[in-house]
Amino acid sequence: MSTTQSDRLRGLLEPLVAAKGLDLEEIELSRAGKRRMLRIIVDSDEGVELDACAELSREVSDELDASDVMGEDEYVLEVSSPGADRPLTEHRHYVRAIGRLVKFQLSAEDAKGAGELVARILDVDEEGMDLEVPGVKGRKATARRIAFTDIAKARVEIEFNRKDKKEEEA
Repeated sequence: MSTTQSDRLRGLLEPLVAAKGLDLEEIELSRAGKRRMLRIIVDSDEGVELDACAELSREVSDELDASDVMGEDEYVLEVSSPGADRPLTEHRHYVRAIGRLVKFQLSAEDAKGAGELVARILDVDEEGMDLEVPGVKGRKATARRIAFTDIAKARVEIEFNRKDKKEEEA
């Protein structure tokens, strides 16, 4: 997707997405056979319901039909949430992951050396985050602080036995 088309799409879509109280995370335009595929990824602090994606999809479709940003060629529109395996790249992604287990790839600038760390995010501020590193072989969990500058990559780990917030409050 050309930068100009990407900028035009973002300019057209961001107000629609923001009006729904969502964040526009990604716009991806790719080829799917003879057609093009326009994938729009949205998220919010509370997550995204299927109904919200469907409603936004209708509004985006109407707006795209009324504009010339997609040109004359056919395309398939998909509006969805980011999914569990998306990388954490923005400050808001880390805030939304508070309480979740995350796999970090640490950069060489980390004081303890580059490597991998799996830990639960406890709190996030402007410089970094406080973590709880699970204990190994019956040992207690330990606290650790890492700065955003020490993170090369981060991704939420899927936990099948994790209690959600509603269960914990009950």
